[in-house]
Amino acid sequence: MAPGVRLVQKVSSTRAFARIAPHLVPAMDRTVHRLTRGRVLLSAQMLPGVVLTVPGARSGQLRTTPLACMPEHGDGDPERAGSGRGGKSKGDRGGGEPGSWILVGSNFGRTGHPAWTANLLAHPDGAVISWKGHDIPVRAGLLAGAERAAVWETALRFWPPYAAYQARIDREIRLFRLERRDGPG
Repeated sequence: MAPGVRLVQKVSSTRAFARIAPHLVPAMDRTVHRLTRGRVLLSAQMLPGVVLTVPGARSGQLRTTPLACMPEHGDGDPERAGSGRGGKSKGDRGGGEPGSWILVGSNFGRTGHPAWTANLLAHPDGAVISWKGHDIPVRAGLLAGAERAAVWETALRFWPPYAAYQARIDREIRLFRLERRDGPG
């Protein structure tokens, strides 16, 4: 585990972080992402991240949101930040790239679902992610039942603060799997 990760996990589990982070973290990520032409996300220094672009559920206008993610390489094992997993596993699309990504709609443990989750529900085939500087068209699927339960357990191992977020709220945190799709972004 990278130095400082446990401290960041502890801080990110607090209610104070949940009040501040939704305003500060995305703004910083958007700025750095724009300045580096999509090559860098600040928050991805701790967790892998994507920038999701999807039409708004009601407006239809494109909405762009930086998000933490769990890349999947087809073997059920998410890529950890800085793990440098070499080699190619089943599900890879060459070059060690993931075949899918899991997004966790935690909203930092705040009561409402994040808006981007409603956008994905309304436009599951309209999403594009920026992953390591590459725009990738994706199809979003809301996970449910046993599949959701298994992915949730993986998410808790991947980032333990998700348990604190879920404990603070009555809603079930939405989990989405984004899979590559053919076609323009």
